[in-house]
Amino acid sequence: MRVCVATTVHHPEDARIMHRQIRALLDAGHEVTYVAPFTYYNVTPAMGVAAIDVPRNAGYGRARAALKRGLKGADLLVLHDHRLLHTLPFHHPPIVWDVREQVTARQLSRAERRHHVVTSAVVPEATLVSATPPPPGDTRVVHIGRLSLERGVSELIGLAERLVPHGIRMDLLGAADREVRPLLRDAQRVGLLDWFGYVPNRHALRMAEGALAGLALSAETGPRTPTKILDYMGRGLPVITTPHGSVAERVGCGVVVPLDVDALVNAVLDLKEDPARRVALGARGHAEARLRHHWPDHAAEFVARMERWAGVRVPAHSLAV
Repeated sequence: MRVCVATTVHHPEDARIMHRQIRALLDAGHEVTYVAPFTYYNVTPAMGVAAIDVPRNAGYGRARAALKRGLKGADLLVLHDHRLLHTLPFHHPPIVWDVREQVTARQLSRAERRHHVVTSAVVPEATLVSATPPPPGDTRVVHIGRLSLERGVSELIGLAERLVPHGIRMDLLGAADREVRPLLRDAQRVGLLDWFGYVPNRHALRMAEGALAGLALSAETGPRTPTKILDYMGRGLPVITTPHGSVAERVGCGVVVPLDVDALVNAVLDLKEDPARRVALGARGHAEARLRHHWPDHAAEFVARMERWAGVRVPAHSLAV
């Protein structure tokens, strides 16, 4: 099977796209063409994929041209950017839209009449869960993932400044939008935080282990639990998050606060002063992640579903884990 995977928004090394979905397809013996903003993020395409570079947030013409190239010989197109639904070439294979942003019920209904739609009910959000993570410590907090204004960069910097007198540092593991990079560089220069830039997901997960808490801040809501929350759970970390209606609230593995620096400071310091609570929250989240959100438990079903939607007949042995 030949699959074209496309986004003009996400980092090409996005864990869900590259390290879970594409990797599962490649491991099953399928061919993948990947349309993504490689140059914008200064990323060298991974071995094994046919890469097509596209500008981030590309306009209609350039996005459509990139898709047209990527679809040559493709049996299936997997989109991670809803705007690309409006740039489809006239002739195209079956479409899979992986819904990763907030959409209206009307948008979802219209898409489902024409295409296959992936939601968390179809392909569960997942991560790579550590078998035995260390217990959470008390000297640093961590944030994994893209850094932007809508994902709370201003609040993260404000929180970092307030935590310095308490001996708690902040580690930021993720690429940043251009408009916030100067803010992060300035904060790092004066010693408020450590910004590592983009870190491959596997390495970022290991670096996060042993932190006091994992941070997931956003002014946005959406149909899915932010993957970083599952990353923290899979590494045994308490979660400090703004309201997402997410697994963190359902499972009770962290603290839900408004997007406010004072509330964030109080949440961090409360956890610092209560090691037993930190351990209990981390253990609860880890157990839930291992039970329901360990990607290797879902990879084969994801591949099989893509094969069915592409209408490709494959040997039964290719569906084995």
